[in-house]
Amino acid sequence: MEYELNRFRYGLEKLNIELSENKIKQFLIYYEMLMEKNKVMNLTAITEFQDVVEQHLLDSLSIAGNMDLSHDFKILDLGTGAGFPGIPLKIVFPELEIVLMDSLNKRIVFLQDVIAELNLDKIMAVHGRAEEMARKKEYREQFDFCLSRAVANLSSLSEYCIPFVKEGGMFISYKSGEIEEELNQAKKAVCLLGGEIEDVDKFILAGTDISRSFVKIRKIKRTPKTYPRKAGTPAKNPIK
Repeated sequence: MEYELNRFRYGLEKLNIELSENKIKQFLIYYEMLMEKNKVMNLTAITEFQDVVEQHLLDSLSIAGNMDLSHDFKILDLGTGAGFPGIPLKIVFPELEIVLMDSLNKRIVFLQDVIAELNLDKIMAVHGRAEEMARKKEYREQFDFCLSRAVANLSSLSEYCIPFVKEGGMFISYKSGEIEEELNQAKKAVCLLGGEIEDVDKFILAGTDISRSFVKIRKIKRTPKTYPRKAGTPAKNPIK
């Protein structure tokens, strides 16, 4: 199948990303696998190729517009869903070591198939809830960065994500453009969990009129052992 790639190439150019034809092909295979699996399970409501390019692929990669990812950072993509942002970042920056984590095992099985089909290394997909996985020593405070595009309020997300980040590392939340109220509501949680809001980077997604934000939270001290609280609590009763 032929795809119109001008919009994708334009967005990549705006992010100063150059891709070989082989890597473009990996993205197309990923899209086709996503669409095929989406017929039997709900991975994404966005299915038109150009919409996936903008709202999933370029959105996932937009972090490269203000961070140098050409290092062997250890990254956790928490609540990865269909693999965003972890799979696009892995294709573009093969030196990254990435763990994709999701609470739905069917998604993890799909992602394991994608990893095998694209022949990606230094990446694994693991099944588990953040509240439980963050208590395991192989994951707790082991990551340079925790990234999440998950839809949840920032207070809950901070409780899920900050425990995974090592001191000096960063939790980065992909958010829509309007973030002020959510930021204010999350300040206590961020502080309690050992973090500090370092920066909020607002931008318009390349080639679109979609406003986005990155909330960057630096881990300045270890997370108290009491966090995260038991499964379900951070979502039902966010720290206020």
